[in-house]
Amino acid sequence: MSKLIVKPVSPNKDGIVLAVSPESAGWQYVGFEVAKLEVGQKLERVTGDLEYCLVLLSGIADVATQEESFTKVGDRMSVFENKPPYAVYVPNGDRFEVTATTALELAICSAPGKGGFKARLIAPSAAAQETRGYGNLERQIYNILPESEPADSLLVVEVITPEGHWSSYPPHKHDRDALPEESLLEETYYYKIQPEQGFAVQRVYTDNRSLDETLIVKNGETVLVPEGYHPVSAPPGYEVYYLNVMAGPTRAWKFVNDEEHAWIMTKPSDRV
Repeated sequence: MSKLIVKPVSPNKDGIVLAVSPESAGWQYVGFEVAKLEVGQKLERVTGDLEYCLVLLSGIADVATQEESFTKVGDRMSVFENKPPYAVYVPNGDRFEVTATTALELAICSAPGKGGFKARLIAPSAAAQETRGYGNLERQIYNILPESEPADSLLVVEVITPEGHWSSYPPHKHDRDALPEESLLEETYYYKIQPEQGFAVQRVYTDNRSLDETLIVKNGETVLVPEGYHPVSAPPGYEVYYLNVMAGPTRAWKFVNDEEHAWIMTKPSDRV
């Protein structure tokens, strides 16, 4: 199995079924976990030097921090309900407690914090929605924590790719600290597939092909993107969801497309 794929396991005492840390991934910034909690089950954590974005993938929960308390957070039971999620931002030097009031699937996104912001609820109405691409490149974007919203390091976004479509396409990368042209961002992709027996295809490759892998990704798995281009394909018959978590030395999403495929950005009707 590729080292870029992280598979889920049986839940531990805190309900964690998948965990990526900078140490396990071999990078510096992004941490990502998924918890599956039963009704009444709690997850507690001290944030330390990390900031967190808690994304309620499905289910409802009460969420408390040192200074804030949010009740009955969440209103979707599946990531495929075609609406953005509820999320909670928690800064470093804080703590959080999540209590599931229904069966809950929770994404726990983390990166270095600088203490610049307070805990807050991110309601679905705050998630900037956009349809990106055209034709079989079209996909739905929910910007949960974009660079226009306050955070120290984290960038968090959901993408729904219809069956037979491509996303993260044309292939693009963000692995050089070379602003304003390109930012260095580590990235995780957390996948859900509908129906669940399906799969997605993701390629991760660099210009010199020192990294060049084509991955078959199943429901509940995570892909690590330490560098390189990383396009995704949803096979016919299977709708593909993924949650992206990005962080790096500068909180900016600046990418470059693979020059060989950048022409695809031009709609057929606009080509000469």
